[in-house]
Amino acid sequence: MVGFKNRYMLMEVYLDPDKDLLGEGTPVILTKLNLSEAIKDSILVNFGECGLASCLGSLHVAYVNPVTKLCIVRSSRDEHRRVWSAMTLVRSVGNCPVVFNLLDISGCSRACRDAALKCETEKFNQSGKGLSEEEIREMNRCLDKLKLL
Repeated sequence: MVGFKNRYMLMEVYLDPDKDLLGEGTPVILTKLNLSEAIKDSILVNFGECGLASCLGSLHVAYVNPVTKLCIVRSSRDEHRRVWSAMTLVRSVGNCPVVFNLLDISGCSRACRDAALKCETEKFNQSGKGLSEEEIREMNRCLDKLKLL
């Protein structure tokens, strides 16, 4: 029996740093729900209903860290290029301008998890001194979730 062939994409989300200066309140908090909605909307706009239907079976946002803005998106091997291109065309998540950057793509979740752990620890070491206690707790919770992925 043949298993499903998936691709795991480690993406970094760059939020607009001037969002607070626009006077529209706090910037958006990244969650699995709002990221998957933004990706699905982008697939629908750029590839139509048929393109969305072909991607929906395997599209899954597996991990999101709102502190370091890293996420892992799973897609089928056949549709991963469509999902990847739709993600690069996403311009906003929850009325906040964003840009996606692909850091790593792999065929198994373990390799993607290892790359994400490496990126997370480097980002945490760089910005760990400027984080509040709540952000540090959130970061540790996200790292624990990532280790179980």
